[in-house]
Amino acid sequence: MSSPPLATPTAASPADTQPIALVDLLDRLLGTGVVIAGDVVISLAGVDLVELRLRALLRTVQEDS
Repeated sequence: MSSPPLATPTAASPADTQPIALVDLLDRLLGTGVVIAGDVVISLAGVDLVELRLRALLRTVQEDS
């Protein structure tokens, strides 16, 4: 008699994961810190008229009590 093959671990499929509330997601992101970066350039006829650059670090601050 042969024994059944051993099951190999696999990555969880999206159907197996639990949904995360937006508040929980923000709490996780702000607890570790989030960097937001973006560039916007408005040009006319190949000439840059306006260039906006955004670099922001968002993180929660906890005071020691």
